[in-house]
Amino acid sequence: MEKKPVRAKELAAGKRISGFDEVVSGYSQEEALAESLRCLQCKNPACISGCPVNINIKEFIFQVTKKDYAGAYFTIRKTNNFPSICGRVCPAEYQCRKACVLNKSKFAYCGPEAINIHFLERFVGDYGMRNNLQAPVEKDAQSSKAKVAVVGSGPAGLCCAGELARKGIAVVVFESLQSCGGVLRYGIPNFRLPREILDYEINYLAKLGVEFKTNVVVGKTVSLEELFQQGFSRVFLGLGAGVPSFLGIKGENLCNVYSANEFLTRVNLMSAYKFPEYHTPVNIGQHVLVVGGGNTAMDAARCALRLQKINGIKPDVKIIYRRTLTEMPARRLEIKHAEEEGIKFRFLVQPKEFHADNRGFVRELNCLSCELREADASGRRKPVVLEDSDFSIPCDLAIIAIGLEANQVLTSATPELKTDKYKDIMINPATMETSIKHVFAGGDIAGGEGTVIEAMGMAKKAAISILQNP
Repeated sequence: MEKKPVRAKELAAGKRISGFDEVVSGYSQEEALAESLRCLQCKNPACISGCPVNINIKEFIFQVTKKDYAGAYFTIRKTNNFPSICGRVCPAEYQCRKACVLNKSKFAYCGPEAINIHFLERFVGDYGMRNNLQAPVEKDAQSSKAKVAVVGSGPAGLCCAGELARKGIAVVVFESLQSCGGVLRYGIPNFRLPREILDYEINYLAKLGVEFKTNVVVGKTVSLEELFQQGFSRVFLGLGAGVPSFLGIKGENLCNVYSANEFLTRVNLMSAYKFPEYHTPVNIGQHVLVVGGGNTAMDAARCALRLQKINGIKPDVKIIYRRTLTEMPARRLEIKHAEEEGIKFRFLVQPKEFHADNRGFVRELNCLSCELREADASGRRKPVVLEDSDFSIPCDLAIIAIGLEANQVLTSATPELKTDKYKDIMINPATMETSIKHVFAGGDIAGGEGTVIEAMGMAKKAAISILQNP
């Protein structure tokens, strides 16, 4: 008898666009049990190798089938410090779920889809959070004397701090902003990752002994050399890629043309969606255009739509992308949610020039049509502009979401820290050590813009290197 996949419940589109409440609900205990029983408990589980941090997926799902939720929680925590976060934001369909054998037709009797590993991870993580489960700290004589500085409190920094703290190492995290979390806080909206979940995970690290120091810009407030002088034996750099990329077209400096980085930071970190309760205004227009095709573009478009609704504006948000839906890098779930919420997509569109009204505010985007030709270096078919294909799209708010570049505050102040042509920090891929002895790096600053779980995978590798010789 076929075992159907258990779908996670979602808020109806008409209801969810009126606010920033979480869209996807977690599994109930009954739903988690039903989904876990679809797992074949493979002898050689490919899903584990599909996970950047190598969670023992087979084991934790088996524990869920036995209702041993605490056991499942501690199994995940052995390799992933943030199950409630990753269960919400990981692109599982490209990682662990993609490797699941249930994708093969011969296993159709177990259901037509891979196990919803991410929803089970979220269920287990939330169970641990509700019951305040705490993993023990494993101290030894060597680690108890060590002191490590972690620069940046995004996914990489938090992961490295957690890995080290669990082994009894004293860790101090230095964050340049007023709140910790990095892209988890300023980039991902509440409706995908509620702030109480992020706050819990950060507080969890504090209970392990991690110290957090905010409003400290390493490279300006304090140098790497001074960190070593303060008694830190090792430094991990999880700086992220916080500099927005732009299109390089005319009119990009007009009023009401935002980078996605600024727009999402205002909305998420600075609570602009609650203005005037929070004193951070953000402009919102009648006609919003978002340029880009990744998860950041989806987040920006969905935030803009909600802001229109909150402000009594008839929702009108369009995403333009120079390739097609097939090449779009955003998660399929996020694209589906955006479509359900009424966001329109315009494919094979190349921005050419923004035009202003008589006050200097953006009023339209002149574009060119494209067609796809042979694949480029990314492996995707290359968009080529068609001659005499100009057309215009009205917009009074534009958001550029085409990626981020390396944060160079620290690297520009530390010339001995070698970088590549993209200004990313160069590392030894086996150890994650940089050109400076005892300084390690991971996440977007070392590998280019990637996913939360990929950043965590790099941070874990760096933590292992540090633990071998703290």
